Amino acid sequence: MNVVIIGCGAVGAAIAYELSLVKGLNITVFDKQPPAQASTGAALGVLMGIISHKIKGKAWRLRQTSIQRYESLIPELEELTNRKIPFNRQGILMLLTENADASVADEEISHWEKLTEIRHTQRYQLEIWDTAKLKNICPQIDAKNIIAAIYSPQDRQLDPTALTLALVAAAQNNGVTFKFGVNVLGINPPPHNKDICQQLETTEGKIAADWFVVAAGLGSSPLAAQLNHPVDIRPVLGQALQLRLGHSLGNPDFQPVITGNDVHIVPVGNGDYWVGATVEFPTNGSHEIPPNTELLESVKQQAIAFCPDLAKATTIRTWSGLRPRPEGRPAPVIEKLPGFNNVLLATGHYRNGILLAPATADAIREMIISN
Repeated sequence: MNVVIIGCGAVGAAIAYELSLVKGLNITVFDKQPPAQASTGAALGVLMGIISHKIKGKAWRLRQTSIQRYESLIPELEELTNRKIPFNRQGILMLLTENADASVADEEISHWEKLTEIRHTQRYQLEIWDTAKLKNICPQIDAKNIIAAIYSPQDRQLDPTALTLALVAAAQNNGVTFKFGVNVLGINPPPHNKDICQQLETTEGKIAADWFVVAAGLGSSPLAAQLNHPVDIRPVLGQALQLRLGHSLGNPDFQPVITGNDVHIVPVGNGDYWVGATVEFPTNGSHEIPPNTELLESVKQQAIAFCPDLAKATTIRTWSGLRPRPEGRPAPVIEKLPGFNNVLLATGHYRNGILLAPATADAIREMIISN
């Protein structure tokens, strides 16, 4: 059975690898760029699963599946490819900042207490730290505007580019063909009154397949539109920066991701920290989003407010990328394209593409093998 995957960010690469473990599939992946470009290259790889507020339904199941799979997937890929994938197992520490209204703060703590109880029943840990405990364990944090912190020891962070390249290498080892620098021009619609597409048009010619998986992020919309079933996915820009401090913040042996007010401080080793990310929407219906330098500076200043030592750091690079956000419906879009039995969508992950890549791959595999 022939499977074509369009797009090789983290999601497309994860699908390719998971399908490569299924006997009898002949898999080809197309991307107009090298792997791990676009939104994958811009991601910080913060896997906020247990600390998220999702507790039931599809949104929680996807997170739970991914968090569990990553624990086996990372060592599996490292062994198969002999590549190191930076994988921070020291958890995520979320700082809760004070609000002018004390009752709102009490309500927020109460909300986290309830979530902690729910996670306990799901066999996951969350801890609520008061400011004294926070200052004791993480002396680098300025706690003056912080009411409490939530520590999630089972959440993770990884390097999205290293992950994607390892997935590609492992899938190649298992026989998957990757064609980079090839533009997909369209999926040929079936003859009249049929619900099965038969071939892909590319700049390298036509390729026939039994299944087509569209994991092309923002590129998914034009492909779906050609088949008269538009999927409205719009860009949201994210900017981040890498700061070089030259030494670890606080305790060198305890380096979790620190997050608060939607700003992440991500330790990446050798006294370097990734900080991000902005959330920038297009204006006036345009798909062009010029990076806003003031927004990036405000993210940096928020990080410094949490960890004042970062004021001494040097910015060694900045980067940005567009995340694919579905319009008018929840992210992500993982389903059959309406009207077609063999075109699957795995797209529109918005800010959770890295987190949800394993669960997306799992869902696509099930759709193909159960058919």
